[in-house]
Amino acid sequence: MIRTFLGGFAAFGLLCSSVAAQADDITLGRTILLEHSNHGAEIPLIICRKTDAVKIRAERDLHLRKAVFTFRNGETRTIQFQRKLKKGETTDWRKFSYRRCVKHIEVFGEAKDGTAGVKVLGRERDKD
Repeated sequence: MIRTFLGGFAAFGLLCSSVAAQADDITLGRTILLEHSNHGAEIPLIICRKTDAVKIRAERDLHLRKAVFTFRNGETRTIQFQRKLKKGETTDWRKFSYRRCVKHIEVFGEAKDGTAGVKVLGRERDKD
């Protein structure tokens, strides 16, 4: 009985560690891309969110061109993607040089069928 309890406790610990690893990803913001637009979809952040890398998840099929990140000190960083994403797909992690405080995001791209939601994710802490 004790072995069963310890085995269950170990399995629970493994489950919690995988959930904790996923919890390190934070949502920086969400926006909607239009079918035909030359303007970026803006995501103003109320509070500054610190992250060392970002990735973008598509809620519907879209063509992602680039994203512009504005930091607390006013500097900007443009990350080029130039790729098609299907619903539920994400880009790879794109790193900043160090942990930066993101204040504003602008996403450029086109939705395949009308509109497409976009979710911008950051990392809560450094990962290898």
